[in-house]
Amino acid sequence: MAKVPAAAVAASGLVGGYGLARWTGKRPLGGVALAAAGSVAAYGWNRQAGTRAAVGLSVAYVAAFAGSHPLAKKVGAWPAVFAVAGGVAAASWAVTRRGA
Repeated sequence: MAKVPAAAVAASGLVGGYGLARWTGKRPLGGVALAAAGSVAAYGWNRQAGTRAAVGLSVAYVAAFAGSHPLAKKVGAWPAVFAVAGGVAAASWAVTRRGA
């Protein structure tokens, strides 16, 4: 079975969490998806690059989620979600590729 990169898991968590909340109308359900993906990504970051990297990237993940809200007021919801997901994926790739 192929290993899914933590960058992809994190980006999918941000996009999927928002999509799930929007399409079901249940924000807590989106939060559960966001948290689950964040936990899986953090596990991958820890294995690939260590505890400090995992903590830093987890903080970035939560900050991206929070930052998507004010950004959405300027550019729209989906563009904001895709922008922060791309940012987290890029940060994840940059940090974890050194540990590989």
